[in-house]
Parts: sequence; C-alpha cells; structure tokens
Amino acid sequence: MVTTALQSCGNGVWRTAKACIVDRTGRKRLPIGQGDFAAVAPQSVYVDKTQLIADVLDSGYTVTLFCRPRRFGKTLNMTMMRTFFELPPDGRDNAPLFEGTDVWQADNGHYRQYQGAYPVVSMSMLTAKGLTWSQTFGSLRNMIADEYGRHRYLLDDATLPDDDRAYVTRILSRQAGEDDCRMSLTKLVALLNRYHQRPVVVLLDEYDAPIMTAYSAPNGGYYDEAVAFVKAWLTGTLKDSGDMLAFACLTGVQRISKESIFSDLNNLVVNTAMSTDFDERYGFSEEEVAALSNYLGYGVDGMDTARQWYDGYRFGQQDVYNPWSVLNFLKQGCAADVYWGNTSGNGVVGDLLHSANADTLRQIYTLMEPGGVIAAPLDLGVVFPDLGVKNVAIWSMLYLAGYLTTEDTALPGRSDLPRRLRIPNLEIAQLYKAEIINRFADVSGGRDRLDGFHRALCSGDEETVRAELSRVLRDSVSSFDLTSENSLHMLITGLCFGVPGYVDPKSNKEAGYGRYDLRLEPSGGDLANFSFVAPAVRPLITIELKYLRNDDASQEDFARQLQAKAKDALQQIDEHGYDEGDLPQQAQGRLRWGIAVGNRRCAVACQRLE
Repeated sequence: MVTTALQSCGNGVWRTAKACIVDRTGRKRLPIGQGDFAAVAPQSVYVDKTQLIADVLDSGYTVTLFCRPRRFGKTLNMTMMRTFFELPPDGRDNAPLFEGTDVWQADNGHYRQYQGAYPVVSMSMLTAKGLTWSQTFGSLRNMIADEYGRHRYLLDDATLPDDDRAYVTRILSRQAGEDDCRMSLTKLVALLNRYHQRPVVVLLDEYDAPIMTAYSAPNGGYYDEAVAFVKAWLTGTLKDSGDMLAFACLTGVQRISKESIFSDLNNLVVNTAMSTDFDERYGFSEEEVAALSNYLGYGVDGMDTARQWYDGYRFGQQDVYNPWSVLNFLKQGCAADVYWGNTSGNGVVGDLLHSANADTLRQIYTLMEPGGVIAAPLDLGVVFPDLGVKNVAIWSMLYLAGYLTTEDTALPGRSDLPRRLRIPNLEIAQLYKAEIINRFADVSGGRDRLDGFHRALCSGDEETVRAELSRVLRDSVSSFDLTSENSLHMLITGLCFGVPGYVDPKSNKEAGYGRYDLRLEPSGGDLANFSFVAPAVRPLITIELKYLRNDDASQEDFARQLQAKAKDALQQIDEHGYDEGDLPQQAQGRLRWGIAVGNRRCAVACQRLE
C-alpha cells in the first residue's frame, strides 16, 4: 500500500515515508521542459532526487557514465550536481536551494561540506548535431566556447602564461580549429585546477548525441569523424588528469563503449538501466508519483491510469515511471496521452519497423499482444555499424532508448544471456502501433488507401479488398520477401493494425478446434471521432490465410487455384469453429475472410453470419 499522506517539513519541503516533494513558492508550478536545476528549484515543484549527490560521492568512482532514456531526468540531475558542487563563477550562494532536501539532511548534514566546494566544467552535447561533420564540429566548438565563457575570469589572472592566455582567447573567438578543440576539455580542467587550487568536477550531458546523429546522417553520415573527435576530447581528461580531477559524470542514451571511445579508460563505471547502483535516481517511483499527485490535489484518483500508461520500467531493482509523461499527465489534469513520444523522436522504432523482415515483424507483433514477451540477449555496448548485421543490436538499442524493458537485470555484463523483453506500458505500445500503421500506410500507397482497405474489410466488400491487396502485392511485396505463409501472415497482420473501432489484431490463438490466423475484435467506445465513416455494424472478423506456389500453371489456372484456396480457407473457419461461441460484447455478427496469395496475386472470399 503506497502511503500518500504528506507532512510539511517547512521551507516548501513535503515528505512521505519514501518520497520528498519540494516547492519553495507553493504555487505548484510543474517544471515541464526546464532542465536547469538552478531555475527549477526556486520557482517550481519538483521530486527530490538530491540523494544522487550523496551516492556519487559515496561511490568513490572517478568516472561514471549514466545511460538512461531521453527525458528521464538526466539533464536536471546533471545541472543539480553542478549547482550543488560548483564554486559559482558569479559568486552566488546556492546553499539555500538545497536546504531541507534529502542530501542536505542526510547523515546529519555530512554532505553539506561539499556544497560549493569545486570548480565545475559542465556541458550539454545534446545540441551538437548537424547534417555534416563540419556543422556538428561547429556546434561542438560553440559549446566549448560557451563553457570557457563561463570561466572567462581565468583571463583576469595576471600570472596566466601567455600561451595559455592565447589559447583561451582562440577558444573564446569561436574560430579555433579541431586540434585546439580536441584538447579543450583537458586544458580547461588544468586551468581551473591551477586557478582554484582544487580538483575539478566534470559533468557532460548527452555525450552520445553527436555520435548518434553522425550515424544517422544522410549520405553515409560522418560516424568515424565524430567518434575520433569525441574519443580524443574525452580521453585525455578522464584518463590522465590525475589529482586535478575530483570526479566526472557523463550521461547518454547509448553506451558506446565498443566504439573505442572509452577503450583506453580503466576507471570508467557504466551505469545502465540494469544496474542496481543509482537505480532510484532516474525516473519516478510509485511513491513519488503518488506523493506528487497528492501534493497537486489529485489524490489517488489518477494513479491507476498513470500506472497503466507510464509505469512499467525496471531500473535495476526499482520499478520506474516515465517522469516526463507523469508531469504532463498531471499538468493536463490526469488526462492520459502520448507525451514522451511526441518529444523524444521515435527514429529507432520507425527505422526498425520500416526495415523489418517477416521474422522481426513477428517478434514485434508478439510484443504488441497483452503481456507480450520475447526473449533476446542484450549487448549494452552497442556498436552502431552492427545494426545492419546483428539482429541483437536493434533490441539492445530499443532497450537503452526506453522502448523495451526487462525484469531480468541480473548479471548485466553478460551479453549472451537471453532476457525476457516487453513493452513497458500503454504509452510505448501506442508509439509502436503508430509506427506500424505508418509503415503499412506506406505499403498501401498512403493512409487514405489503408483506410479504404479497412472499410472494405469491415463491411465485407470483397472487390475492394481484392483490388487493394492486389495492388499491395504488385507494388510493395518485395519488401516482405513473400515466399511463405509466414511472410503473408506478417503482411496481412500489419495491414490490420489501426482499424477504427477494433483492437489490435490477434494472431494464432486457440479457438474452436484449432488456431485461427487472424481475428479482429470490436473495441468499446464511440466511432464519431474516427477520421472516416465507419460501418454501422462492427462484426467479429476472422481471417484465414493460404499461400500457394505457382507450379508453372497458366495464369487462368493459377487464378482458379487461388480462388479455390480462398474458399477452402472459409470452409476451414467453419469446420474448425474459429468464431463459434459467445460474441465479444461490442460485436454485431460475424464476418469471415478467406485470403489466398501466390505469385503476387490474390483471391478473396467472404461470408457474413448474423
């Protein structure tokens, strides 16, 4: 039982047994889209994740890479650490921002001594993107110049050697070349250490953004150039800074360790969603969502919906909600919608769906089923070029990006162990469904034609179903390598996603005296909001598929064979009782389809039962 009773601790801090909510102004403003802790803390309500600071200090790790999906709190946590640890260049006292928080109270105030104790290098690489290496390097150069600009006071040191002064000036001019920029991180750490006579904290957010952009860029991308630069830029600082470096934290989505970016680092600790360390510091726990909902005045009314739509992730041993989606859900008065997918970009899912063969589609359709699970090993040291040659790589990327999760988090270093993968929640299931519909709209020649196929399928319009399917087979079948009933099954299943008024197609389930190929069951709800005029009657639809090889028969003979197979399929539905028994509550009658395909041609047969 989650305890939601909040206790005021003063100064805008509210607590339950396992959650802390902070709102200094009491105005209950949610920090949606804001990633700067120094701006969030004094004016917005937020879930207290400051214990991460204590965890980092207690870990003793010199370099930690946190891999989590986008919008799971990485940037806010990084700016939180900068605000806590930094000797502010502007002299501001940030201690009041942390008073009463978990880290401030922990261990009788032990961690307060580290507040404002270090010079900090803090950069976000999220915007270091471009269509070409030249554009991306220009963005990186500007990012570096901005951070040097935060520490412009270094030029006020009269003892600064002339060559260092000239170097800083070149960086600030935004005209420095690649050689200067490659050494910029190491140089800035050295200059800050010299000036402050203290070790330096390095915080690098979304380190993998330029690598991921480089790989997906048009015309083959600029992957090698991006990897070479980032490796050279990071390695000198993280490996050879010695006592000048207090510690470093990096964040990203992908763990690109095998790219040789980190190959020379023996002091790097990679923390992924499988790790038990820090597992409560990214994303929201059940208790935190309940406490935030209670503080905002919603109580537990929306918790069941929030759980179905935004829970379901497993980080280490912690069950986790998507924080971005929860904040938007609460902002919209507990209205469930796809919030995360509308901002994070779904390129990895879209690429998978548009290039998937029949076997991969079968696995995706399995995941889409209620409680759907597939088994696959996860290699979290993703190598981007492997995506084209290793089937396991795509599941690993989907996992790291937050589109899959698993409870099988033991032995995270083992890349050979099959793990049970599943879609985390309804929000992510909707993203997959949208991408499936997009792919098969392309296969059909556009969304209007797919809608037409759906209308005909629901109404028993044999001629339109045959015509639309014939055109798909003629124009798009090569992308499926349609050589078996299995590949036919994947094609027709995909075409049946997104039928308004129906749930997702069910495949190969036991019914009657066997297993049907496909079933479409009506869903509840009003059809008024759908984009086309749906049939007034929504029958239970059962589809049986037949694949026929052409053994040198004439075109006319083969057409007759296909038609006979389509009728055989209808007879099979009847003889095996695939649609017998009580109808689903919303169904009005039964509609049976027999579909036979071969040699890019098809025949269909339909039977309606009241």
